Amino acid sequence: MAHPTRRRRLLGLGVTALATGTVLAATALPAAHAEVTATAAVTVRPDPSYQQEKFEGWGTSLVWFANATGDYPPAVREKLAKLLFGDDGLALNIARYNIGGGNAPDVKDYLRPGGAVEGWWKAPAGTTREDVDWWDADDPKDWNNKADKTQRWWVDRIKKDITHWEAFSNSPPWFMTESGYVSGNFDAGKDQLKTESVDDFAKYLVGATERLEKAHHIKVDTLDPFNEPNTNYWGTTLGADGQPVGGRQEGAHIGPELQQKVIRALAPTLAKSRTDAEISAMDETNPGTFATNWNSYPQDVRDLVGQMNVHTYGTSQRTTVRDLAKAADKPLWMSEVEGDWGDGQSFTDMRPGLGLAQRMVDDLRELEPRAWVFWQPVEDYDNMKPGGESAKGGNWGEIQLSFGCTAKDTLKSCPIYTNTKFDTARNFTHYIKPGDRLIRTNDTSSTAAIAKKGDAATVVHVNSTTEARDVTIDLSKFGRVSAKATVTPVVTSADGKLVKRKPVRVSGKQATIAVPAQSVTSFLVKGVSGVAKDAAELRKGHTYELTGVQSGKDLTIAANGTGLVIRNADSADRSGRQWQVKQITGSDNRKRYVLTEATAGKRLAVRAGALVAEPDEGRRDSAAQWIMSTTGDGTWTLVNAATGQLADVGGQSTSDGAAVGLWTPNSGTNQRWKVTEVKPAATRTE
Repeated sequence: MAHPTRRRRLLGLGVTALATGTVLAATALPAAHAEVTATAAVTVRPDPSYQQEKFEGWGTSLVWFANATGDYPPAVREKLAKLLFGDDGLALNIARYNIGGGNAPDVKDYLRPGGAVEGWWKAPAGTTREDVDWWDADDPKDWNNKADKTQRWWVDRIKKDITHWEAFSNSPPWFMTESGYVSGNFDAGKDQLKTESVDDFAKYLVGATERLEKAHHIKVDTLDPFNEPNTNYWGTTLGADGQPVGGRQEGAHIGPELQQKVIRALAPTLAKSRTDAEISAMDETNPGTFATNWNSYPQDVRDLVGQMNVHTYGTSQRTTVRDLAKAADKPLWMSEVEGDWGDGQSFTDMRPGLGLAQRMVDDLRELEPRAWVFWQPVEDYDNMKPGGESAKGGNWGEIQLSFGCTAKDTLKSCPIYTNTKFDTARNFTHYIKPGDRLIRTNDTSSTAAIAKKGDAATVVHVNSTTEARDVTIDLSKFGRVSAKATVTPVVTSADGKLVKRKPVRVSGKQATIAVPAQSVTSFLVKGVSGVAKDAAELRKGHTYELTGVQSGKDLTIAANGTGLVIRNADSADRSGRQWQVKQITGSDNRKRYVLTEATAGKRLAVRAGALVAEPDEGRRDSAAQWIMSTTGDGTWTLVNAATGQLADVGGQSTSDGAAVGLWTPNSGTNQRWKVTEVKPAATRTE
């Protein structure tokens, strides 16, 4: 969610800050006025040999926009619903319901429009902010079953469209907080949830979830008790009169140690409840902070988490979280992001649409999430217009309308606007469907997926340059390419939205199509299926050298016969560094391999906490199994299936003979290995 306290810093970088979702890290935002230089023609090679798990779909949090618009006139609500969930709109199928915390009855409303989501508690008459000991989760009189009418209107309206419901919390109710306000502690870096309220907080979240399910006849699949908890974004400021003046949204700092206590309290409370929801965690603001939190959790806490949720407001260490999720064997969601990518409110400028599209491509390629979720596709037009939160206005949200409309308004007096982000997002959401499988591509501006039935594919390509370019779709990695195969481009640019062009016949397993400058194109491929025999980079019985990306040296068995080191890649002696790969389980991006050095007959394993080469004999337990991940650039990480640690060059050394050991994932180049096939070794089998 938005961090208004960070706004001035962002404006200093020439970026329009927002009023909603989380503010992007400065390093993650494109320069507002930069023109991307045209590049040569591009060949995109979708590769079904590396498939992600079945994609769950596209989603949104409800929260502020739903709270603001749930009592709008029917015509306005219905148009908005169709833009979000209709087949011609964003076609979203995942929704995240916000369990509001709620300030005390005697606290004036100082939160942003839509931000004051009503809590599920019912305070006795005369309750003030100082009264914090009255609530009892087991007393029905302390619950307001009719709470949150406006957000819950949306639950009823869209429930036929939703295949996965998630509930989440931005803040505990005021009476469980240190400051007594839902906007955060007075010191934004200190924990806001009172330790003595941890059990009550768990009961509150579960009780609200049970009531939501019962009232609306829905099933909540996951429950996340946190939102960007290990940050200093959430702070309450009092004015001269002692009344709160900020922040303007619900939020609570909850550090890793306190997160663990919440998860430990939430798990048994869920187990005894009427809901089947699993715990998801921890909706951290960026992958790096997520990894910090997750790595602090002991194994028993990790075991209680059913789904891992991360935001991508910062973009470094996506592959860290990818590998952590694979090591934990848990589904991973990109559960929230939004952004501006422009330099002032505009509904025609292509740059915001291109920025969003590239963010989606990067997330899908590097993070490999099971779902991709908008913070809020709907933003407050009044806050985004020039003179709102900034002089130029902003482009947060794919859809904008005033959060100040009334029951007497019409679509004419309360108009709804869409920007280019709405259009480019549909290039993804219309053509990559739940049940499809995202696959590897060789191009960092493209993502691809194979259809649920396996008989078609989609490639989405972002051309952010100021010139048109030829894009060649190379289908040679598919096992079957029909003589009648076609590629149909669907183009979004300044000249049109989702313009479907004539199909192009595939010739020689390729089709070349010109795409406009500053465009996003969905290439709909018909007549392909299967995987080519030679498509995979890692093939049974083939022999490879693994060269460290940072060091340029090969993974080699040490002179002692058990340790692992790096050796000069140009060395004449190739013994001890020629690895054969055998897949033993799985069929997707979490498949497991055994790596055996061909000349020594020793496999890579973890024993007694160390990386070793051991005789390839006996049972191949999980300590001798490796999950290999790639972004499609020819480099891989090696995740040990037993420990979740990666093969890692110690101290980021580049010295010949430097030791290779184990470390937690961190996206370092000393944890990535280039895979190069070599001539068959004497022991190689076909």
